[in-house]
Amino acid sequence: MSVVSLLGVEVKNNPAQFDAPYEFEITFECLEQLQKDLEWKLTYVGSATSNEYDQELDSVLVGPLPVGVNKFLFRADPPDLSRIPNSEIIGVTVILLSCSYDDREFVRVGYYVNNEYVDEALALEPPSKPVIEKVQRQILAEKPRVTRFAIKWDSEESAPPEFPPEQPEADLNADGDQYGIEEEDEEEEEAEGAAVEGEDVGMAGGEETAGPAAEEDEGESDGSEDIDIEDSEGEEEDEEEGGDDDMEMDEGEPSGPNGKSAQQQPGNAQQHGADVMVH
Repeated sequence: MSVVSLLGVEVKNNPAQFDAPYEFEITFECLEQLQKDLEWKLTYVGSATSNEYDQELDSVLVGPLPVGVNKFLFRADPPDLSRIPNSEIIGVTVILLSCSYDDREFVRVGYYVNNEYVDEALALEPPSKPVIEKVQRQILAEKPRVTRFAIKWDSEESAPPEFPPEQPEADLNADGDQYGIEEEDEEEEEAEGAAVEGEDVGMAGGEETAGPAAEEDEGESDGSEDIDIEDSEGEEEDEEEGGDDDMEMDEGEPSGPNGKSAQQQPGNAQQHGADVMVH
């Protein structure tokens, strides 16, 4: 179970100029008292073909957190144009808003962003070098893609399992259901075959003095061996036949806080009787 749940994100300035800061009002709920701060960060995806141009726009530490519903304003700088190819500035890209606890990311919200010219002439014939003051960004805030991750919080009990739990009893039952009866049948057949061979040997030993009869008995013994071989081949075929029966846009993760400030809503702080301190 997640100790912190994201309740909502509101994009405040949308649409806006390409070089305007990003502003998000974030609401989340804290179910337990945490020992460390939350780290929120905003990442701009500079190219759809390589994460080389991804850049972290800003990050902020929020805490200590009172138990209950909290709200703050996250303000981030626009992307550095020198780190984005000119051919990738105009068009559709992605921004990622993520939150981590103790360097473990537990929630990520992705938005499509459309960068386009507001000037019709530039839109029809865009220059090779974008005119940034004429570019407007539109965040598709109505269609975010939210991804949640199970992490360890303050206690070891909160850590998610690394592998599915083992079920040895279920495996043994399944093996018994599939193969136990066949193995028993094979053992009974082998026992019966051995008994028949034993009878043949006894009968042959009693008539060793008669040469022709002994040869016939040897022939019969050879025949029984042939049957045993055929049975074993059939068993192999049965075993072969038995064999036939029989973990919205996700994201790069740049890291590293810049230590910007976050604004706590006064009404909310009074409601819970504690302030959210931002480092």
